[in-house]
Amino acid sequence: MAGVTSCCRAGSCEQFFKPSVARRSLETYRRKGLDALERQMVASASATGTIDGLRVLEIGGGIGRIQAELLDAGAGEGEIIELVSSYEPYARELAREKGHEARTAFHIVDILEEPDRVEPADVVVLNRVVCCSPDGVALAAAAGRLARQALVLSFPRDVFWIRAGVRMLNASLWIMRSPFRVFVHRPAELFAAAEAEGVHVREGDGSRLWQWATLRRAV
Repeated sequence: MAGVTSCCRAGSCEQFFKPSVARRSLETYRRKGLDALERQMVASASATGTIDGLRVLEIGGGIGRIQAELLDAGAGEGEIIELVSSYEPYARELAREKGHEARTAFHIVDILEEPDRVEPADVVVLNRVVCCSPDGVALAAAAGRLARQALVLSFPRDVFWIRAGVRMLNASLWIMRSPFRVFVHRPAELFAAAEAEGVHVREGDGSRLWQWATLRRAV
């Protein structure tokens, strides 16, 4: 049954995040850079000191905007892990533009099905990913396990009007016969899953729609 879950998870994402979505993601980044939430996450990732030489892993990273910014700030190497292959050419295009080709990699891996294929990293980023899967809590745990120093993650705020909006969105997706669904996981469950792997919440903030938090491993 685990293999079936993996196929459904990857298949629904592939249908929803098409090449046109990946292309727009790159175009938006070129015009505007990171959004406010992502800028806060990048600042938090390097808040305790230099990130020079550190390895960054962005799970479900799309074109890899956050790891690209951390590489700009001095990180030594970055890796993007994705379920969706349509992001790969645009991630590689961004890496070329940034001059990061020799320091970044893109791999298609289902981290819950093949955890041994992903190497730990000093900083692990899980940006707007847990809401794309019913396995969001398990993803938080996997990310926490891989984080040698810090895990920075973001997720929809757990408030009634966000949940109502998500129900409406999922109803629309059902009508359109799309298998993709959006999920609002409880922050306490996400944090507990990651903290069981040895990282602990140190700081966080958010916007009207999104919340982020940084969990650090005790030195």
